[in-house]
Amino acid sequence: MARRILFWIAEHALLLALALMFILPIVFVLLTSFMGPNQTLTGAVWPLPWQWSNYSDAFTTAPLLTWFGNSLLYAGLATAFMLVSSVPMAFVLAKYRFRGDNIVFFLVIVTMLLPPQVTQVPLYVMWSSLGLTGTLWPLILPHLFGGAFSIFLMRQFFLSLPAEYVDAARIDGSGDWGILLRVIVPMAKPGIAAAAIFSFFSCWNDYYGPLLYASENSENWTVSFGLASFHGAHATDWGVTMAVTILATLPVVLVFFFAQRTFVEGITLTGVKG
Repeated sequence: MARRILFWIAEHALLLALALMFILPIVFVLLTSFMGPNQTLTGAVWPLPWQWSNYSDAFTTAPLLTWFGNSLLYAGLATAFMLVSSVPMAFVLAKYRFRGDNIVFFLVIVTMLLPPQVTQVPLYVMWSSLGLTGTLWPLILPHLFGGAFSIFLMRQFFLSLPAEYVDAARIDGSGDWGILLRVIVPMAKPGIAAAAIFSFFSCWNDYYGPLLYASENSENWTVSFGLASFHGAHATDWGVTMAVTILATLPVVLVFFFAQRTFVEGITLTGVKG
């Protein structure tokens, strides 16, 4: 039995080392979140005693519920808007052939390569003239025009769906929207879910956007920006700071935990056909 365990460890040594590289920092943050001010940054590994009050202090020291609500509003609406606009575009690029379709798809790919800083000045001037700076709307509304990465990801998934289903639906009298909503969307749920999760995580972890547009109004701070500001203001109280960090990452972990099967399935099937 011992020899079998040693052989297993030898065969998976590299994977175990990589797993430890990812897990140990998380364990360090988690244990530090239960330490008192006199124990953090002293080389102590285990909390003695366990400072459970750090988590209650996190809610009284920082407006976490406001940050969570703003992040949920930003990520939720942006993801919904992205799906409404990107799914039809990906469907057209995957299942229809028209003059210039490759050029359109090439332009979508090019927008993924364009650094966002290039367009920030004119966009900021536009949103400022509309009176929307200081809010999250300049970050949410652009998703009504689709997302290049989401269009690319869902197009690749739609290409893997047999064209016979589309032809059969068309013979039965379904129009373009009927084919999309009744045939393509039900069959492409894993790919759509993968794109939605990518978009949700990207918006939830976005720091640059809230810094640019919402930093002047603390009532519209998101978790990512609020957490950075909290770290700067409470750098000496590492126990509470780590507790706030754990609470800020918990929603993302839960979303991935409950959606991991659909997410992995969507990513796996996306590259079946190019």
